[in-house]
Amino acid sequence: MRWIVALTLAAALALTGYAVFAPPLPTPEPAAAPVRETLQARLARVPGDYHAWAQLGMNYIEQARITGDPAYYPKAEGALDQATRLAPADDSVLTGRAALAAGRHEFKQAVRLAEQAITANPYGATAYGILADARTQLGDLASAGKAVDRMLNLRPGVPSLTRASYAAELTGDHAGAVRLMTTAHAESFLPADLAYTRYYLGELALRSGDLTGAESWYRRSMEALPAYVPALAGSARVAALSGRLGEALDLYETVVNRLPLPQYLLEQGETRIKAGMPADWTLLRAQRRLYAEAGVRDDLTWAEFEADHGSPAAAVRFALAEYGRNPNPVAADALAWALHRAGRSREALPYAKEATSTGWRNAILFHHRAEIERALGRRPTSTAGRLNPAFDPELPALARFS
Repeated sequence: MRWIVALTLAAALALTGYAVFAPPLPTPEPAAAPVRETLQARLARVPGDYHAWAQLGMNYIEQARITGDPAYYPKAEGALDQATRLAPADDSVLTGRAALAAGRHEFKQAVRLAEQAITANPYGATAYGILADARTQLGDLASAGKAVDRMLNLRPGVPSLTRASYAAELTGDHAGAVRLMTTAHAESFLPADLAYTRYYLGELALRSGDLTGAESWYRRSMEALPAYVPALAGSARVAALSGRLGEALDLYETVVNRLPLPQYLLEQGETRIKAGMPADWTLLRAQRRLYAEAGVRDDLTWAEFEADHGSPAAAVRFALAEYGRNPNPVAADALAWALHRAGRSREALPYAKEATSTGWRNAILFHHRAEIERALGRRPTSTAGRLNPAFDPELPALARFS
């Protein structure tokens, strides 16, 4: 939910914010609405233009990501349905449908549609990007890596380099992830690209415990694009993890007013609890209903929320549903933690081991595994503090991908 890099829509969708634990993407500049109006005017004159219908659908998907408003997904579906009626085998139409499926967290369908798009046009880099994202969500990191490599060969640049950085991070190559993101930053010249690459360099610093470096990158990100909410949220994380809770809460207030994504609402609520204040989950629960009504399944968020702040039994139900559809490391971790919180630590341990098996140096995964191992009377394999000295178990949402 989350959730791109260039300001044209095709490039934007090459790195999407729809993935459950993929990095968020730059907010396009205010050209998006006029582009959509131009497409609508075009379609009024030429209703049979399936490329324009597909483009309109993709624009709506982008608007859902930018605004956090899932009501754009049904609009995207309507436009893409019309494009499909006109040209069901066109690669741009199939790519748009794949992006919509991914936006709704229907990753198996996204893989199927992206592969059809690639068959129709083997040189479509955007489809390879969606395929890589969906394969990652399904836990198939090897196939995702191949799709990223193909994307790099077809269109080397910011979208493919940032994806390659993410793939390196997931397999434990932190230095490689930093190197690739630094290269992507050097390739950037559009404000959105600069904002994103600087933001993600901040995230890489944050996850290694370098709060000073992270804060610097977030600040530079907002210098490139002052309205870029992910960087503002990054600054709020640094403030919270540095003990500056009042400052963090002020920043989170601005963040959620601009973009009330579930991830940011969770972070704000946990920071309030850390500051000795009650959390108000009203808006978060309202977002759950809105996403469900728009056809978006986000069992992962609710599994994590219920495990930490609600009903462990409900967390197990959500986590089982998520893992059953998308058996990736984050889903395995969510299931492990939910089972542990429900008093089922012995059942949890295999999933915790699975979550930490890729080499990914993610502090929260190892924190959860360590807690499960302690509950079983075992010495922890590793601890979160070794990976990220800034990790705070009282602020778990801040350690998750936003």
